Amino acid sequence: MHQISNPTIPGFVWAYRFRPGSATPQRLPENTDRSALLSGDGFLWLHLNLVDARVGTFLEELNGLNEDARTALTTHDTHATVTVDEQMVYGTLVDFQREFDQDTHDLGWLHFAITDRFIVTSRLQPLRSVERARMAMEKNAAKLLRPLDVFEALVIEFQRTLISLVIEMTEELNLIEDYVYDNAPRDERRRLAPVRRTIVGVHRHLRTVLSLMRRASASDDEEMPLGFDEMAGRLMGRLETVSHDVYELQDRARLLHEEIDSKLSSEINRHLYILSIMTALVLPPTLVTGFFGMNTSSLPFSAGSNGTGYAVAIIVASILVAWWLLKRADIV
Repeated sequence: MHQISNPTIPGFVWAYRFRPGSATPQRLPENTDRSALLSGDGFLWLHLNLVDARVGTFLEELNGLNEDARTALTTHDTHATVTVDEQMVYGTLVDFQREFDQDTHDLGWLHFAITDRFIVTSRLQPLRSVERARMAMEKNAAKLLRPLDVFEALVIEFQRTLISLVIEMTEELNLIEDYVYDNAPRDERRRLAPVRRTIVGVHRHLRTVLSLMRRASASDDEEMPLGFDEMAGRLMGRLETVSHDVYELQDRARLLHEEIDSKLSSEINRHLYILSIMTALVLPPTLVTGFFGMNTSSLPFSAGSNGTGYAVAIIVASILVAWWLLKRADIV
């Protein structure tokens, strides 16, 4: 194998070596020599940070990857892809970003390439499902016998993350629903908007991943790694279940948005109705006061001392007549 003089691994996040019969993987140190990565028995999981611009050069020196797989590991595209070619699987999966002290609902992207000797993953931001898979793997890696098993574990953790998200979003929609159907409804559109945005985005990318997995599992047997079709079938079954739950949340959020809009429209119409009634009642007095305020001679009641009293009486009478007419027309 080609010897590499520089022992530093650009973008190194972690590397694990899985040996046959071992329940726990061996974590390789950051200063592991590049030439020693693929030596020895078992297989390797190498996780890289794409913030380091030297990752692309390092992957060109890593034996076992073709040009398309290297491109898949270094791309900044924000859409899912799964490709089966030359006994390899590579592409991009969706995940959720993870901050140092909390999980987020921001989508992130996990790039991967799998051969029979190793799995390489890369990302720009820390990802929730990847970290969970790593922690679970450190406790028990006895079932991880090949790189495809690590890939399956990553997707399973993503599915579990989606289940947690469904539970969280369900509770949030329950709270919004309580306010929407309260006797004194409030405008919950601002609170509902990020929930709908998260659900719609997750459902769109989840359906894309499912479609890609179906297409990949239908590839030629000569191009497909051994056991990939069985693994893809198991993963699609898991993702289909959670996809149905996410779709129900999406539909529920849409109905809540329509209910909020309906209640707000009713409230606006009620305010306009009250304003129209007030306008109808005030209009006759306005005509009366406008008539008596004209700068013309020989106005009624201008000669006597009780002109103001007569004007007030006419104003009150006009209001009563307007009220009677609205009542007769069943407007009030």
